[in-house]
Amino acid sequence: MDDELITERRNVAFPQVFGYLRHITGGPARHAALVDCLTEYCRRHELALCGVFTDRDATVAIRSPAFVGLVDALELPDMYGTVLPALSHLGPKGIGADRKRQIAAMGARLIVVRSSSRPRGPHRPSAQSPTSSRKGTHDVRP
Repeated sequence: MDDELITERRNVAFPQVFGYLRHITGGPARHAALVDCLTEYCRRHELALCGVFTDRDATVAIRSPAFVGLVDALELPDMYGTVLPALSHLGPKGIGADRKRQIAAMGARLIVVRSSSRPRGPHRPSAQSPTSSRKGTHDVRP
């Protein structure tokens, strides 16, 4: 499913998405680079990035202020889903899984810019640039 087209062959009236980041280390330049990553991905896939919610607190809670804001925004009419740089931005394993379930329960798409799976086999590149890494979506709808 990682190579599934997002909007090119789907009847999507308003492909509006919100970004979500966990940015607890690094400075403003790193945060700007993450936002730029989401912006560029959305531009290439004809998605309207309506905003980005960012958690900056190292304390991880399922209902953090930024995640609550994201959930509220996903309840708006015509919301297509949320976009993340990587699944790890949802949080550690248990919390990330709970957040993924919450997004699924809303019927929203979870779009992941950098898939966690890596190509296997003899032709695996030694390093991937951000622009050459696998892109993917994870349909979390029930």
